[in-house]
Amino acid sequence: MRPDTPAEHIAEAERLIRTATRYPEDQEPLLLQAAAHLELADARERASTLYDQLLAGSPADPHLIKALQAANLWEYGHEAEARALISGIRTAAPADPAPWEVIAESLEAHDELEASLDCFNEAATLLVADAAPLTPATTALLTGRHRVRRLLGLPHDDWDMVADTRHIGPIPLDELHDPKRIWALGSDDPAELRAEIARLRAELGDRRAALSRPFPVAMLHWPERELDELVTAYPTLAAEYPSHDAHLAHIEASLRALAASGTTNLGIVTGSVPSYEAFAASEKTSPASPSLLAEYATTLAARGKADTWPPTSTGPCWCGSTKPYPECHGGPTAA
Repeated sequence: MRPDTPAEHIAEAERLIRTATRYPEDQEPLLLQAAAHLELADARERASTLYDQLLAGSPADPHLIKALQAANLWEYGHEAEARALISGIRTAAPADPAPWEVIAESLEAHDELEASLDCFNEAATLLVADAAPLTPATTALLTGRHRVRRLLGLPHDDWDMVADTRHIGPIPLDELHDPKRIWALGSDDPAELRAEIARLRAELGDRRAALSRPFPVAMLHWPERELDELVTAYPTLAAEYPSHDAHLAHIEASLRALAASGTTNLGIVTGSVPSYEAFAASEKTSPASPSLLAEYATTLAARGKADTWPPTSTGPCWCGSTKPYPECHGGPTAA
């Protein structure tokens, strides 16, 4: 069950911090996720302390950490520090889209639309090459740029057209980014105002969840031998896994459904019984508890153990067979 209340977010952050102490080699993604939960609980000073802790070491992605730190600082009154961090990131011109998106959206959130657009333009010029295919991260940059340009009333350009064609949601980008939806917040009609606030909150929640998740939404995969050992040792889990074939089909079907709904950054983590038992012990929970399976998958993904889904069209299937993915679970009827 996902955290919802501030207390639940605090509890999840503390669990991640404890996990980071047990797995220091995976400290960075775990503490980033903990900081995101603290921000959602409005414990922004504690989140800032975690960012400082990461930056004091030798983080793998310092620009992203500084960008998240800047966004967090600005939200609780440290605007000057936030601006200094944003300026430093722009000067460094990182080759990763994520820091650019975070600082551009932070500027946008504080109504600095021209500065936000400048960030998006700098990032797109640096990272979007004519000959190279777009990735989900660079697509997100063009989508954010599209939104800010709509808010500024600028006409579509070539990159806006690319963003339109790459958008897979049920609502076209032009409608989604229509400035009139923002202006509706000034309406005198309480029903219209409540409806617009609800829509904006839903969109903001989706964006924050995507940005604060430094690892994929991952499905847990058990190789056949491991699954047999698991359900033999813990019969209460047999209801979760009626057969190995059904388990594999469920993974593929679930990932396809998530992709169809617009979820990106999908992955698969492979479990083993010894690893699962060690995780259960660290959580002081019985391995026989079905609710532990999702936490185990999330922790493996946070530790960088996820393989990207879907595999390439020429790559082997994720299930471990020797067949190419399109001839195995990637086939039209596999799921």
